Amino acid sequence: MSEAAVLRRVVIADDDPDIRALMVIAAERAGVEVVAAVDNGQAAFDAIEAGGIDLVVLDISMPVMSGLEVADRMRADSRFDATLILIVSASVQMLTDQRSVEVRSDRFIVKPFSPRQLAGTITEMLDGSDDA
Repeated sequence: MSEAAVLRRVVIADDDPDIRALMVIAAERAGVEVVAAVDNGQAAFDAIEAGGIDLVVLDISMPVMSGLEVADRMRADSRFDATLILIVSASVQMLTDQRSVEVRSDRFIVKPFSPRQLAGTITEMLDGSDDA
């Protein structure tokens, strides 16, 4: 249990309350601490700025600040160099934005996704299965 003592910290942002709740369930299934589950990009960035976040799960399309804008702000700030970014988006939007999403994030998932798929992706990312 000594390895499990290190609880990874995650911020989740999606403006759809049902999807956000599903993301929280998936993250908890992956064994992480959900520090914040918010409905807009600015609230997500505020939670990230508080520090100590290992992974951010961002929807692309959100009010106040989009997920891509949050990712851009994170990538421009060296304080967040070690923070992983997982972007989720609807299929049509992903096809339009795929190149820009790939540049800004460490991974992405297309909606709809299953809680099992999201939990697996979170676990893989935090366990370092990302070509260190």
